[in-house]
Amino acid sequence: MYLAIKDVKPNIDYTLFLTFENGEKRRFDMKPYLNTGIFKELKDLSKFSTVRVSFDSIEWDNEADLDPEFLYQYSEKL
Repeated sequence: MYLAIKDVKPNIDYTLFLTFENGEKRRFDMKPYLNTGIFKELKDLSKFSTVRVSFDSIEWDNEADLDPEFLYQYSEKL
């Protein structure tokens, strides 16, 4: 199932509140990914907070992004 992301809110605990196109709200924990590649830069909370919806997924100012299917699969329903 492919669902686009319609809204994203960053939290100070390095989680993201995501709203998908079907209206479902989910929480994604970024902490396990913050020691990998470009995501290391997001340990800086000011950079982490730059997340925004980009096309059908999310992206940060440092051009890091994540696939919406990955976000859906590894997030928890709220």
